[in-house]
Amino acid sequence: MTDAAEDLVSRLRTLSNEARKRDLAMINAAGLGHAGGDLSVIDILTTLYFGVLNVNPERPDAPERDRFILSKGHCAGALYVTLAARGFFSPAELDTFEQPLSRLNGHPDASKVPGVETSTGPLGHGLAVGVGAALGAKLSGANWRTYVVTGDGELQEGSVWEAAMAASQFRLDSLTVIVDRNGLQQGSTTELTIALEPLAERWRAFGWSVREVDGHDHGALLAALAAVPFEPGRPNCLIAHTHKGHGVSFMEDRVEWHHRVPTDADLQAALAELGGM
Repeated sequence: MTDAAEDLVSRLRTLSNEARKRDLAMINAAGLGHAGGDLSVIDILTTLYFGVLNVNPERPDAPERDRFILSKGHCAGALYVTLAARGFFSPAELDTFEQPLSRLNGHPDASKVPGVETSTGPLGHGLAVGVGAALGAKLSGANWRTYVVTGDGELQEGSVWEAAMAASQFRLDSLTVIVDRNGLQQGSTTELTIALEPLAERWRAFGWSVREVDGHDHGALLAALAAVPFEPGRPNCLIAHTHKGHGVSFMEDRVEWHHRVPTDADLQAALAELGGM
């Protein structure tokens, strides 16, 4: 790894750690949120926004921008802290999260929040929107790419696989789906709810090119995302193996933290592990 690459990875680690602290403080203050899923996806979002995506906070609607869709919209908190750090709006606005009249709702609203590509929340439709975006780029001859982050429990929705078939049919190799594979969903594990494994083979069976990566390893994420398209003519699936509640020992791999709100004591313990505010 070059010195520049090492510097970038080091910066991404710092940014992710700061995002975790800000996210937990924000959820604690609001009394609402999805701490576990936020912490599992933050490394992915940080890597995308600070190392991959062609976006400009001063021109959030620039036609040539890459499109990013957070299909697991209930983890809006993780997206908001990332967008604020990237400069799409003031970090001070994070204090309004989930408050009356705040534009920072529990699910991201594209009509209100700069940098949000499409409103998400009813799980299972983000990839379909991404397919439409990628197809639009192909038909118009545009060079921008489309990235979609899904939850793994979300893959139990039939609409995901309808979109996956369409992406393969239209050979959308500018489309990348990143699966936040933490193995947990509301109430249980994914495998006890509706089993997903062998997940990589399922995606391949739908015509996608698939790679797997440690979703908390910024260097590995950068390397994988730099390699798209994995195969010309095939859409890309990156299965990112993560841990719900990553970074905080008493939250990691605990299903109750899907939507549990940290108490003041929980927050202070978590911040102590993360290095304080």
